[in-house]
Amino acid sequence: MSQERVVIIGASDNPERYSHRALLLLRKHGHEVVPVHPKLAEIEGVPVVTDAGLVTGPVDTVTMYVGAAISSGLQEKIIAMKPKRVIFNPGAENAILEDALQKAGIACEEACTLVLLNTGQF
Repeated sequence: MSQERVVIIGASDNPERYSHRALLLLRKHGHEVVPVHPKLAEIEGVPVVTDAGLVTGPVDTVTMYVGAAISSGLQEKIIAMKPKRVIFNPGAENAILEDALQKAGIACEEACTLVLLNTGQF
């Protein structure tokens, strides 16, 4: 298993949310997580970045847990991160953003991060 640096856009401190479960499972699988949320300081002891444009350093994967109304405004910030791929989790699909990211050379997939992790496909 190779360790990845994963940015979670729409991270949550609510244990009921899938983005929270993804943070826990990503860490359990040895990945470094960078949660992004505009109002939180930390989640499970992990510092939160308040704006996707403030993410620094290499990014392997961005996993999206926000709808198109929010993600559409993040196009330039995601492209600037230069992730290898972006995962659009169920409910976070955004065909226009996906097209723009692919044109920028970023692989995209509509999938569930939790399923990918639990089935060894991450």
